[in-house]
Amino acid sequence: MSLDGLTSAQVARARPNVVPRRSSRSLAAIIRANVFTLFNLVIGVLWALILVFGAWQDSVFGLIMVANVLIGVVQELRAKRTLDRLAVVGESPVTVRRDGADRRVPPHQVVLGDLIVLGPGDALLVDGEMIVSAGLEVDESLLTGEADPVRKEPGDPVLSGSFAVAGTGLFRATAVGTDAYAARLAEEASRFHLAHSELRDGVARFIRYITWLVIPIGALLTYSQLSNSADFATAITGAVAGIVTMIPEGLVLTTSIAFAVGVVRLGRRRCLVQELPAIEGLARVDVLCLDKTGTLTAGGMTLDRVVPLREGRPVGDALAALTAADGHPNATARAISDRFPSARWRPLATVPFSSERKWSGADFGPHGVWLLGAPDVLLAPSAPERAQAAELAATGARVLALCRTNRLPDGNRPPASHRTDPITADAHSASHRTDPITADAHSASHRTDPITADAPPEDASTDPSVIGVEEGEPVALVVLKQRVRPDAHETLEYFERQGVSVKIISGDDPRSVSAIAAGLNVPGADRAVDARTLPDDEDALGEALDAATVFGRVSPQQKRLFVTALRKRGHTVAMTGDGVNDVLALKEADLGIAMGAGSPATKAVAQVVLLDNRFAALPHVVNEGRRVLANIERVSGLFLTKTFYAIVLSLMTGVAGMMFPFTPRHSTLVNAVTIGLPALFLALAPTLERARPGFVPRVLRFAVPAGVICAFAVLLAFRAAAGGTLEEQRTAAVLALFLTTWWVLVLVARPLDRWRVALVAAMAGLFALALASPFVREVFELRPGGPHDDLIAVGIALVACAGISIAVKVAGTLRT
Repeated sequence: MSLDGLTSAQVARARPNVVPRRSSRSLAAIIRANVFTLFNLVIGVLWALILVFGAWQDSVFGLIMVANVLIGVVQELRAKRTLDRLAVVGESPVTVRRDGADRRVPPHQVVLGDLIVLGPGDALLVDGEMIVSAGLEVDESLLTGEADPVRKEPGDPVLSGSFAVAGTGLFRATAVGTDAYAARLAEEASRFHLAHSELRDGVARFIRYITWLVIPIGALLTYSQLSNSADFATAITGAVAGIVTMIPEGLVLTTSIAFAVGVVRLGRRRCLVQELPAIEGLARVDVLCLDKTGTLTAGGMTLDRVVPLREGRPVGDALAALTAADGHPNATARAISDRFPSARWRPLATVPFSSERKWSGADFGPHGVWLLGAPDVLLAPSAPERAQAAELAATGARVLALCRTNRLPDGNRPPASHRTDPITADAHSASHRTDPITADAHSASHRTDPITADAPPEDASTDPSVIGVEEGEPVALVVLKQRVRPDAHETLEYFERQGVSVKIISGDDPRSVSAIAAGLNVPGADRAVDARTLPDDEDALGEALDAATVFGRVSPQQKRLFVTALRKRGHTVAMTGDGVNDVLALKEADLGIAMGAGSPATKAVAQVVLLDNRFAALPHVVNEGRRVLANIERVSGLFLTKTFYAIVLSLMTGVAGMMFPFTPRHSTLVNAVTIGLPALFLALAPTLERARPGFVPRVLRFAVPAGVICAFAVLLAFRAAAGGTLEEQRTAAVLALFLTTWWVLVLVARPLDRWRVALVAAMAGLFALALASPFVREVFELRPGGPHDDLIAVGIALVACAGISIAVKVAGTLRT
């Protein structure tokens, strides 16, 4: 096959790589989800009954349903536009070869038959067949679960969903769009949906239970109203009032609005939320695992100095030639080539970096064989140069060893750490799987850094695969500076104040990580742990993780084990990363957060992408999650209190065979000023409350006693005014209903700062205005009786309010 790729004419005729966006659903799907719901069906039928048999004033609840649908659709469309716009910005371009030239194109412009260029860190977005391979190794663990990278040769198939970890290659796209392997596997999982979460499950559970209750209780209520009223229209109106009030239709709407507004707010801070439920995950995080490079430190680095170890060696020529031989230079290679730009040697053979080798090298013929890699891999433990490298690393610098040897070692042999494992001889055990990616060496071009991989155990001097001083000559140490992000210190302090434990994990030398952490005043930075000494057992590992903060020489497999062990101990774990070595841990974490400049693989698996690469954005991300979750819990208490008092009222009036104490227009008025309007404000209010487990039982402990007491207060006020007309009785009941539910609003809104006091006062003012306005009283059929009946209703309501306060306080659900 020609290596020039497709022509422009062929590209125009070929099938493009079009797949549904993971971050949002279509307009049709948004409309269907907001319109065609069970509750809308029930309310629509009841609305039709009122329009046929009742007064128009009693049908206002139907207009509220329409408004809810419109608000839900509009808010989600805003979120969709934000997500789609940010998703385009966050897409990593793909290098394709067309008309004999390499060019970068968006993923959706890749077409069937394209020649795609691969380098370390590149994600495979389509399926294909290898055409050219220069030591290319592909990690397919996200598809197969196998951690070992797979060497790819010409003719081998490659699958979307995997990513390159070493070498370079060229493959031809054989399946694109929804035909690609990963797209077929992820078709269901990738669709926009509220993923598994306590919040979503809790709301769904409420709705499921209420749905089953509405049917029999509604039937009982309808029968009782028909039996106790000679007027069919009055009976239907009473039955509809009870059934409509039982339905918490606004809860689903408010939850959707809170999520959507959260997405828009984060979008303004250049945070792409690829799955809306990730916002909930933000609120629950209590452990944040930070990948040092690219998170605490900036993506680039600079060459500080080169320390010669032997006199008269061509160090500059060797470094220039080694970095020039890398077709996909990373931050390390670029920093070196900036100092040594002119390569005069040409390689006869090269071995690209791989985490299995932890070094890269090239044979330059008469100039010799040169290797560049981690000092504790290329240098024997007893070598004095290795101790010198350790001293330099303790200052926070990144240190590389440049060695000259007589032969280019076999690039396929396993690393030392997998050949003389002191714990087990199994080279592929769970704790010693092949390291698919080097540890924290990421760059702006997202290539794997050939230096900072996990080093072999301290007894590696006995391992024949170590490139030690017996075989090679240490020529120089290369010292690179890492730039700490200016906002890192303030951001770490924020998490400490918020009670979020921070774990700094890195593949660098523990001494280097410790120095950087100490400069940021991280607690326990002086006690950095070498991850190679950690136990393999998850329970023991979890104890070690709880006891320490800073970890060095962490392999990608260990990063995933860290996350697993922390989750097993009951923690909600967020993981940040920007390189392919973070992919497995990001996928395992409750919440994966990738940097916008990270590798395509990391952005593909993360739920949140920080497009501006700003570590300081994380507090805003966490705050938004806490705001959404805490506020949804608040408004859930409001909506479910309404549901439970309606259930109790319907049961009691149905069993007692009495008229329902209010009509739909009454519930519309009271619900608007005590639930609907304040819920919109409360759902979007700022809050820093940390999410707590037990959302469902906590809401029920509040809503059930509050709803029951409200129901009894309404019935007592209704019966106390039995000497008046039905309209006067219902007005007394409405007065008691407003006062008790308004008090529920006061309790839910706590702590009562200035704006919350203004909110609850405004709602009381609106109701008082409704009572004072003759026109409003006429529309809502409010006909107060004598002062005696109204005072009794107020007295009953005050006693009920005290009872609600005591009940919910005993239940332990009040915020202060």
